[in-house]
Amino acid sequence: MSFASGPSRWSDVWLTTAARGISSCGDFLAASALTLSLQSAGAGGMAVSGLLLAATLPLVALAPLTGRLADRIDSRTLLAVTGLAQAGVCLALAYAGHPALVIALVALLAAGLAVTQPVLAALVPAMVRAEDLPRAGALNQTAGTLGALAGPALAGLLVGGFGARLPLLVDAGSYLALVAAGLLIRTRRGGRRRPEPTAAGGAHPTWRLRRDPLLFVMVGTLAAVVGAVGAINVIEVFFIRETLGSTTTVYGVVTGAWTLGIVLGGWLFARLSRRLADDGALLGAGLALLGGCCLAVLASAAVPSALLLVPIWLLGGVANGGDNVFNNLLLARRVPEASRGRAFAVFGAAVQGAGMAGYLVGGLLLEVAEPRPLVAACGVVGLLVVAAVAAPVRRAVRAERVATPAAALPGVVHLEVDRASGAELATPTPSR
Repeated sequence: MSFASGPSRWSDVWLTTAARGISSCGDFLAASALTLSLQSAGAGGMAVSGLLLAATLPLVALAPLTGRLADRIDSRTLLAVTGLAQAGVCLALAYAGHPALVIALVALLAAGLAVTQPVLAALVPAMVRAEDLPRAGALNQTAGTLGALAGPALAGLLVGGFGARLPLLVDAGSYLALVAAGLLIRTRRGGRRRPEPTAAGGAHPTWRLRRDPLLFVMVGTLAAVVGAVGAINVIEVFFIRETLGSTTTVYGVVTGAWTLGIVLGGWLFARLSRRLADDGALLGAGLALLGGCCLAVLASAAVPSALLLVPIWLLGGVANGGDNVFNNLLLARRVPEASRGRAFAVFGAAVQGAGMAGYLVGGLLLEVAEPRPLVAACGVVGLLVVAAVAAPVRRAVRAERVATPAAALPGVVHLEVDRASGAELATPTPSR
């Protein structure tokens, strides 16, 4: 798979990192401000669920289109135009009053995110050499999670002191970072490009997720676990604010603990990933980390006060960050460069779609049950799903090791059987 042919462009990596961090902070700032505003106004679980669904549905529904846009249109154009559009939408959102208009604008804002996510994700592997990808990925993830860490905490402070409008105005300004990144980053994708050649001199066939059983199992496993525990995203604000009786500021601190753990886990497991050249080992380690996330959710149901959630969710975030590193590395290793935008869009859509199911279930369950037992149920169901998918993961890993024994030899060109059509594809294994 194609990575940077010369030295890694770390200046581009840092620009992408800064843009993602700033825009991520704005995203979580707006989401947390709107969630807290709804809860403080007396809205129930279905209202919060509806808001989260509006923020997620475009990421799923538009994935087939936005993934192709990321691969076919110049990345500079996409980032600049989308960033300006999102800034305008967020400015309108700050002054919107009717709930229906707010939901519509949130959905429109998410449509822009559906474009920028695969663009940025696919740019990073093109900026660096294969051996530098774990470090670059950890930097990029750190930016996103630090933004997610700062966003809820900042929302808790600003909403408590100034209401929801100021956080939304700050969010509108944060999208201008995407415009600056689009203009300054030298690495570009999309536009006028020729298909990536294979070792046989031809062009890669159209990439399909189902043609790679290992990636297919990885995406399915993560989506299943996210769907099982996704209701926690709706339940947590009621659990922390009402069951545990905490302030909006404490809510921001507690939710930020998980994202801080993601930062720590990203760097810890980026170092470990260098020892896992075998893709099957990455998949198995990712499943174990997903189990750690579910254990953290289950343990959180027993706490008597919100501050005790901080160390538990910190550990859960570490596991989450490690799984993110392994997933992104698998996608970058196994997907042709020309199709990475679509691959990251498909991956994001599967996970976000599973999360939508969790949002809906969480909103419904809050109408009939208290938050604490629901938090415990999320953890238990998540662990059961991890146990259920362990067998398919083992089968996929065994099949991968039988089908591609040459993958362990750096620089070797091996034949990979297309399980869907039976054709043999010549795939160069990058040196590590």
